[in-house]
Amino acid sequence: MHVQEWLDTVPAAAVYALVGLVIGLESLGIPLPGEIILVSSALLASQHGEIDPVILGACASAGAIIGDSIGYAIGRKGGRPLLAWLGRKFPKHFSEGHIATAERSFEKWGMWAVFFGRFVALLRIFAGPLAGVLRMPYWKFLIANVFGGILWAGGTTAVIYYVGIVAESWLKRFSWLGLVAAVLIGLTSMLVLKRKAKKATTERQTAAEREPVPAAE
Repeated sequence: MHVQEWLDTVPAAAVYALVGLVIGLESLGIPLPGEIILVSSALLASQHGEIDPVILGACASAGAIIGDSIGYAIGRKGGRPLLAWLGRKFPKHFSEGHIATAERSFEKWGMWAVFFGRFVALLRIFAGPLAGVLRMPYWKFLIANVFGGILWAGGTTAVIYYVGIVAESWLKRFSWLGLVAAVLIGLTSMLVLKRKAKKATTERQTAAEREPVPAAE
């Protein structure tokens, strides 16, 4: 069943809870389609008065902020072994190359990596746990987490909702285009990150091969 058609069958309270839960789990570090669920729910809100876009945006923002904070706490406690475990469980998302790319972003941008990472599909999964592993000061993480979460979740809800209001009759027939656009944006950002991750892995392997082998005594 189409995601939006399925959401149309459940009560508004369940939609709020589902959006907050999925986005929270994604922000915590579990690969889930948080952006697709949020876009679908915002489109649904634009076509049905039962769903309040303000409450929807607030639930999405809360899920993003709380999930990221839990991910930070888990990453701070679990450290590098946690990243190794995630790499074994989710090799496509937490490969050594992806982690290396994310680490370089954190080293270069610091708390801004948490803020802007909210807008990139793969970095949304990394941001919280990796910030904890790298021991980013919590106050810096919290500021970036709160502002990034509100701007991404609230902003996405507002934009999609008002687009739906303006083009309601068109979207009723072709609402799947909104999902396709969201998927394409997510896939594009993933492909870019995968390319960077592959490059980072290659550079590491090349550097390791060039390291001189210590002479035996």
